[in-house]
Amino acid sequence: MDVDEILTGLYSEPGRQNPYPWYAALHGHGPISTVPTRAEHSTITAVAVGYDLVGQVLRDPEWYKQAPPGWQEQEILRTFNSSMMFVNPPDHTRMRSVFAKTFTPRRLGALEPVIVRVVDTLLDRMAEAGADGAETDFVADFAYPAPALVMAEFIGLPESDLDWYRQRVDWIDEFLDVAGKTPQRLTQANQAAEELRAYYRDLIAHRRARPGEDLISGLVEAVDAGDVALTEEELIGNLIVLFNASFVTTVYMFSNGLPLLLAHPDVVAALPGDDALARGCVDEVLRLESPVHFLARAAPRDTELGGVPVRRDENVLLMIAGANRDPARFPEPDRFDPRRDGPPSLAFGVGPHFCLGAAVSRLEGRLALPRLLARFPRLTVTRPPTYSGSLFLRGIDKLFVSTGG
Repeated sequence: MDVDEILTGLYSEPGRQNPYPWYAALHGHGPISTVPTRAEHSTITAVAVGYDLVGQVLRDPEWYKQAPPGWQEQEILRTFNSSMMFVNPPDHTRMRSVFAKTFTPRRLGALEPVIVRVVDTLLDRMAEAGADGAETDFVADFAYPAPALVMAEFIGLPESDLDWYRQRVDWIDEFLDVAGKTPQRLTQANQAAEELRAYYRDLIAHRRARPGEDLISGLVEAVDAGDVALTEEELIGNLIVLFNASFVTTVYMFSNGLPLLLAHPDVVAALPGDDALARGCVDEVLRLESPVHFLARAAPRDTELGGVPVRRDENVLLMIAGANRDPARFPEPDRFDPRRDGPPSLAFGVGPHFCLGAAVSRLEGRLALPRLLARFPRLTVTRPPTYSGSLFLRGIDKLFVSTGG
């Protein structure tokens, strides 16, 4: 197949359900390929799947994130471009330095008992729901609420607001997909951004009057004292994006990972009590089933990348999930091996935009997966999983299981 045929297949419905054969086909063309046929107004000139090449671009701060035309006219795009995830230095550096101070070893240590408490509560609920062999939806009963509750407590969101919050997150995620730029999805994403901004303004006002120990209280105090170079609107934009990015990727780490683990009974049996294996399982799940499948970066000048010419301001599509299965870096790249040696996955990115929530997500996986499988050693999947249908944030949205109870 040529590159046009591969990309057409990748963006098709079968490609969204299982993109990995298409990534393997792209590897057959080398670490980077020119995009021969481009849609009107597209600035994507090449697609990269080579691990080393993707990492090289992500580490280079001169390769930048390009805002879409007319972004000032859309609430969702204005929100994105007031957050560190979507802007470039020096604004990115300024914003990130503020939030980086909150993801300290002390805060991570304080999260451990929170994670354990949340996980054990949800496992009790799963046991009750799955009594007498009844099916339960692992995503609804565990994979979604676990990271949502942890991040809500960390950031400072009331648990009672999470159902309302989830709908807005879903609207934003649907818009982010390559097929998500429809008028309806844009309208929903704009509505979500507007409502979330109003929500955070109210929450900030409440924390200003009655501060607590959460992230929002600490940031509001720092902003009001002039201790950080961050406006309140930037604070709001970053909180929206941070919560969305930090927990959605963890939801898919759990839901994508469970079928992988259950396909390896030796790993399931050994996982409880083996912290090194738990860490390896989390890393291997993230490598094989990366929640984020691609990013884009624009060239700072006319250049060549892997022998492919890229003009200034043209974008290269960086296939994170494809790079994580690069046979040049990962022998037998489609095989699940939690004890494999090799480079770290690119699931959370690398370089200046490396995901700030990566440590929290990995901690949740390391603590939760052994507890889950110790509690339900006979856990089984009872139906084929239902995937999101998105290629940008790809994951299992419904996963029915039997706890063996």
